[in-house]
Amino acid sequence: MELRFKSILLKLSGEIFGGSAGIGFDYKVIDRLASQVRDLSQLGVRLGVVVGGGNIFRGSSSAPPGMDRVAADHMGMLATMINGICMQDALERQGVQTRMMSAIEMRAFAEPYIKRRVDRHLEKGRVVIFAGGTGNPFFTTDTAAALRASEIGAEVLIKATKVDGIYDKDPEIHPDAVQFDTLTYNEVLNRDLKVMDSTAVAFCKDNRIPILVLNIGRKNALYAAVTGEPGGTLVH
Repeated sequence: MELRFKSILLKLSGEIFGGSAGIGFDYKVIDRLASQVRDLSQLGVRLGVVVGGGNIFRGSSSAPPGMDRVAADHMGMLATMINGICMQDALERQGVQTRMMSAIEMRAFAEPYIKRRVDRHLEKGRVVIFAGGTGNPFFTTDTAAALRASEIGAEVLIKATKVDGIYDKDPEIHPDAVQFDTLTYNEVLNRDLKVMDSTAVAFCKDNRIPILVLNIGRKNALYAAVTGEPGGTLVH
C-alpha cells in the first residue's frame, strides 16, 4: 500500500482524553484513540505522539488570578505526564510497543528526552510518546509538537481535534461556518485562525512541516489521512 505519510507527529490535546466533557478521562474514547494509533503502527508508520494536559490543568488559562505563570505552566507540564502514562497503557494493552520520553526528568515514569534515543526507538518501530511539553514555561504543547516534529523528521504534524478541520469561524457557535480544504501558513497567521498557537504555526512554516487538522472522533480518521483519503484541512 502506498502511504501518503510515512513519518508522523500526532498532537493529542488533553481535552480529547476527556471525551465530550473535555475534562477527566473517558476511557472508551482513549481506547479508540489507541486503536487508531495501533493501526498506523501496523502500517509501518514512524510515529511520535505529543500529549497535552488540558483535561487536567491548562497552565495559565486554568490558574486563579495572581498565580505565578511559571508555577501554572509547571502544573500543566505535570498534567501531560499523567496523560502520557494513560496513553502508554492504552497502547500497550493493544499490543503496541511504546516508549514515553519527557522533557522534564522523571526517570520513574519516563525516559529523559534524548534525540538519538528517540531515533533508535522509532527505528525499532516503537511509538514514542512525548510528555512534559518543551520542558519550559511560556511554551504550549502545540509548540512542543512542532519542535518534536522537526526533530524526528516528520513529514506532517497531525493536529487531532473535535472538529473536521479549520473553519473561517467557530463551527460550534456559527452553523454557517465554512471549512477550508487547504490554507497557507501565512493565511492561518494573518487571519488569526485559532487552530494552533501562532508560535507553533510559525515554527512549522520555517521548517516546512505541513499541518493536517482533522477530527479524531471520525472512524478511522488517522488511517484515512495516511492512506490519502480526503478530509481535514492541510496547512502548507
